[in-house]
Amino acid sequence: MQNSSRRSFLKTSAAALAAVPLARASSYARIFGANDRVRVGVVGFSDRFRSALLPAFLQHAKDLNFEFVAVSDIWDQRREEGQAHLEKLTGTRIDAVRNNDELYARKDVDAVFVATADFQHALHGVEAVRAGRDAYVEKPMAHTMEDARAIRDAVRETGRIVQIGTQRRSSPVYQQAYDFIRSGKFGEIVSVLMTWNVNQPGRWRRPKLVAGLREDQVDWKRYLMKLPYEPFDPRKYVEFRLFWPYSSGIPDQWMVHQIDTVHWFTGLPRPRSVVANGGIYFWKDGRKNWDTMTAVFDYGPLDDPSKGFQVVYSSRMTNEAGEVKELYYSNGGTLDLDKRTVSPEGGLTKRFADEMNMPPNLLPKISLIDSGGRIVTSADTGDDADTSANVRNWMECVRSRKTPNAHIEAGYSHSVALCMTIAAIQTGRRITFDDAKQEVVTGA
Repeated sequence: MQNSSRRSFLKTSAAALAAVPLARASSYARIFGANDRVRVGVVGFSDRFRSALLPAFLQHAKDLNFEFVAVSDIWDQRREEGQAHLEKLTGTRIDAVRNNDELYARKDVDAVFVATADFQHALHGVEAVRAGRDAYVEKPMAHTMEDARAIRDAVRETGRIVQIGTQRRSSPVYQQAYDFIRSGKFGEIVSVLMTWNVNQPGRWRRPKLVAGLREDQVDWKRYLMKLPYEPFDPRKYVEFRLFWPYSSGIPDQWMVHQIDTVHWFTGLPRPRSVVANGGIYFWKDGRKNWDTMTAVFDYGPLDDPSKGFQVVYSSRMTNEAGEVKELYYSNGGTLDLDKRTVSPEGGLTKRFADEMNMPPNLLPKISLIDSGGRIVTSADTGDDADTSANVRNWMECVRSRKTPNAHIEAGYSHSVALCMTIAAIQTGRRITFDDAKQEVVTGA
């Protein structure tokens, strides 16, 4: 990607994706026919899996002929809960295994859901595809470049079907926004404003679970994977999102969803630079990851600094005013993904255009619609609907062997932006990226 423009990046990405189906022929030892049941395992019976991925899967399992067969979890309690819960919902026997070695030793697992701790996603994804399984891997795909490269290489080499949990890519609202921007009707993006604000004292906190968790109930060393060993800490197991290097918190959990849309809508592979500021301003509960942050990204063609736009991302866990917003601005108006509208708001009016002998530039006011011409309503979007669509897209691609919506190259791009943001947080400096080495670069 070094010295590539948007156009050359798109060509490179297209070539990389086109090459994936030609990877190792052994990865296609089993091509699923319409009557073949796809058997699925669960890697980590987490809150995310239980509340979102499981309901989404069950919505489509009968139609697409998928079934659960096993759950893997290194925590006794979650493993037993997972087995009982899955058996109750499916009415079939579900086996519980202690770890992924036992899971992949089985011959009846074709694909897996990976919904473990943030720092484990990439490595668990690598385990899955190297074991010959397709995988739905929750976001963030990776928050270190080493892990990002490892999972991208593994997917490219094995040709397995991997969907990343950035479900906006399967949302009808976002797909229509993508079509509108890429059609050229919106005009050049001049700025993007993103917010993600909550006010929930218990967000990412599980004090009752922490108080009851003992080291003999979990495989702590296996949990750490390749992280340096440290003594057992139940908070870092249960409340991992509050502690680096288990998670970066806000960037890992929320920012990647929104920054992923910038890459998707524009075709740009990464930011040109990132700076960040923030801190732990209110929740003095022992956490190490910020409760408030702002990051500023410079985006544009990598070989033309005269063109581009700025993305401002802000998030706080201390006041929910503003909630979740994604606003794309052009000289002619605004695309509001919360209101699902394109409008002339902020566009160049006749009054000010006349001062410079220019024509006004005002977008029409329209609603984002689905491919059938129907206005997309709140029932069609939101996390539950988008997750359901993303899971279904993955299931369909497991059968068809087509590239899923939230493919590995998209996950790699959001991982690059994430790693750059984490470096900006940890150093307080302006961060760029070395395309030749595929590493972040810390500036002055």
